[in-house]
Amino acid sequence: MKAVIMAGGFGTRMQPLTCNLPKPMVPLMNRPIMLHIVELLKKYQITDLVMLLYHQPSVIKNFFRDGADLGVRITYVTPLEDMGTAGAVKCAEKYLDERFLIISGDLLTDFNLQKVIDFHEANKALATITLTSVKDPLQFGVVITDKEKRITQFLEKPGWGEVISDTINTGIYVLEPEIFKYIPEGENFDFSQDLFPLLLKKKSPLFGYPIKGYWRDIGNTDSYREAHHDILKGKVSVKVDEAKKEAIGKDLRLGLDVRLGEGTEMEGTVVVGDNTQVKSGAQLKDSVVGRNCTIEPGAKLNRCVIWDNVYIKKGTKINDCVICNNVSVGAGSVMEEGVVVADDTSIGEESYIKRDVKVWPRKVIEAGSTVTGNLIWGERWKKSLFEGEMVKGLANIELTPEFVAKLGCAYGTSLPKGSHVLVGRDSTLSSRMLKRSFLGGILSAGVNVRDIRLVSLPILRYKLRTFGEVGGVHFRQSQEDPATTEIVFLDADGLDFSSSMGKNVERIFYKENFRRAHHTEPGGITELPQVVDFYREGFFRGLDQELIRKSAPKVVIDFNHSVAGQILPQILNELGIEVIGLNTYLDEPRGFKSLDEKPNSLLQLSKIVVTLEAKAGFWLDPTAEEVVLIDETGKIYQPEELLPLMTALMLRSGAKGAFAVPVSAPSVIERMAAENGCSVRRTKSSERSMVETAISPEVVMAGSMGGRFAFPKFQAAFDGMFTIAKTVELAASAGVPLSRVLSDVPRTSFLQGKVPCVWEKKGGIMRKMSEDSLEKEASFIDGIKVAFGQDWVLVLPDQYQPVIHVVAEAKEPKVAQRLLAEYMQKVDSWKKELPQ
Repeated sequence: MKAVIMAGGFGTRMQPLTCNLPKPMVPLMNRPIMLHIVELLKKYQITDLVMLLYHQPSVIKNFFRDGADLGVRITYVTPLEDMGTAGAVKCAEKYLDERFLIISGDLLTDFNLQKVIDFHEANKALATITLTSVKDPLQFGVVITDKEKRITQFLEKPGWGEVISDTINTGIYVLEPEIFKYIPEGENFDFSQDLFPLLLKKKSPLFGYPIKGYWRDIGNTDSYREAHHDILKGKVSVKVDEAKKEAIGKDLRLGLDVRLGEGTEMEGTVVVGDNTQVKSGAQLKDSVVGRNCTIEPGAKLNRCVIWDNVYIKKGTKINDCVICNNVSVGAGSVMEEGVVVADDTSIGEESYIKRDVKVWPRKVIEAGSTVTGNLIWGERWKKSLFEGEMVKGLANIELTPEFVAKLGCAYGTSLPKGSHVLVGRDSTLSSRMLKRSFLGGILSAGVNVRDIRLVSLPILRYKLRTFGEVGGVHFRQSQEDPATTEIVFLDADGLDFSSSMGKNVERIFYKENFRRAHHTEPGGITELPQVVDFYREGFFRGLDQELIRKSAPKVVIDFNHSVAGQILPQILNELGIEVIGLNTYLDEPRGFKSLDEKPNSLLQLSKIVVTLEAKAGFWLDPTAEEVVLIDETGKIYQPEELLPLMTALMLRSGAKGAFAVPVSAPSVIERMAAENGCSVRRTKSSERSMVETAISPEVVMAGSMGGRFAFPKFQAAFDGMFTIAKTVELAASAGVPLSRVLSDVPRTSFLQGKVPCVWEKKGGIMRKMSEDSLEKEASFIDGIKVAFGQDWVLVLPDQYQPVIHVVAEAKEPKVAQRLLAEYMQKVDSWKKELPQ
């Protein structure tokens, strides 16, 4: 039987380990990762190998040659361009005229491959995917099978709300040669994205075989370190070239010509490569040291991976780090956990490198330096640039001008040359500084900028819905931390960036594969001074202006020092609304009020509304997308009350159509809608999902559980400014005070809680929740929601925080309390049952 080893990846997420090596050649226990894969295949008599190469193919060919020295026969195939995983295998079709196995060259596993092959043959499968359970399924493709192990569903790299199992695709497949008729010639075609969904659609014999054993995708530097830890702990067995030495209470493996000085302390499992010196008084614990290294007296290495030709001078302390080839570490230096130092780097004496810092190749760290950020662009390392639709970090520390300029260049490179983007900001000085740096990066890629300067995000979104721009970017201060700046990315329709868009920009950023415009062709900057007038015209068209003017209402609005305070009062005055504005001026040095100040601001606003006998009060968040409503009695509406209130107001006005709300919204909305001949569309909790649903012509309103509303007649985007005007119009149409709108609506008890949960256990908890719900009425739109008649409970993993949310609603408060307590206890007990 033949096997295909996928060895063409760039190893972007493994940088800086892969700056000078293809990922399959990165050493694991002093041997290339892919050599361990070859040994595994040999163990199951698979010796006819096809290696698919792309990135730095000569390095792999020079090491493995024809395979004869390893007892295998190797054929190399190198596609001329990136064809995707299945497309690359198609290039090797002429060598694969019998059943064959696919395996990645950067895995560490001890799976029994024969069991997978036997299962494939017994089920007469066209394709069999090897499956296993992992703690964190988000970065992999989740696979759902039926009782016969036939695959029924794929969830490719899902969000936590979509995770209903922790069983994932391991990237190991057994295929029949007939598979090639499903793979088009000369096209970019992927196994997970294209081929397997096609087989599923055609109902071809596609199976998943769940297997137990050790499996790790060595996809980043953390996983690389953990792979070594697992080997040294005995969790997985691999071949080690260095000979085992007899020593009481320790596992010592020494290569040829290794010299250990007297008084050298070894603890745990230690591997030392050929011709390495460990001098007297050095201490090594659970570490792997390569060839031709020197470790001087007093050096302490704990859980380290040291490559070849490394010189570690006296008195250094290195904990859980990776040091690549040809590195010199000065005397007395300290490296904290997670540090990675790439090839040909010189570290001066008494240097201190802080936790998780990555140092790219050929750097010089001067003596006495304290290194707190990565030595590549000067910012701290992040596993992912994007958090949802935004990139955020401490202004001028993590988001430096040079970092943001490169981000702008990466973003510009992802767009068509000569296209236009909209860019705006809030009033803070940090946003202005970083925006200017960002513009330079965009222009360098040959993309034009339409700069609308100070602007509220809903206005920028509104302009994007017209023809002319391919995307937009908005710079703003974070409400959670005034020192943090958020860079929000929007697509051509004004929607938040999707995860695929963010990954595309990330890929360009990390590879530095920037498009540099010719000196005669950089982008230009123009301004759009009429954009607010354009927004105002649409704003008026979306309202019953005559009705509002007749009611002549008085409202109080806290603008939070946002740009909206410069725009909205004039618009509302033109509609005949008397506006008492609070915090309307722009405070450039300070920015907005923090979230900690919000409760006091709401209490103050409530008192002012009552004192001035206003119809309503509104707290408008600094992004101008979220509102908190206060009625004429001073009552402050919570999100679970505001959404039903807005729904009731829309229904009283005679609105007909659908309401888009998240899966966690109160069920009273369905009852109100049904009584008035309307429908409700439940969505995922992400804002993009709700707005995508709101684009449908049947939707009359979309509302979140955070005080954000979209009215598609005006724009299918969350707009707090328009929400204020629309609420005034709807209240006038209802003809009753806001405090009485919900008087006829049935009351339910709506409770929320959250359980702390480390990321690694979220998938396992959701699998247990899925199993627990098998015999119940459950839905899987976002998280897992279980209905008990009209009562329900929702278990939803948070996308960005290490917590799991539990939401319960019931007609009776005691039932809601019982459901919430029961499922929070279940989540907590499942968490304890899962392995650490």
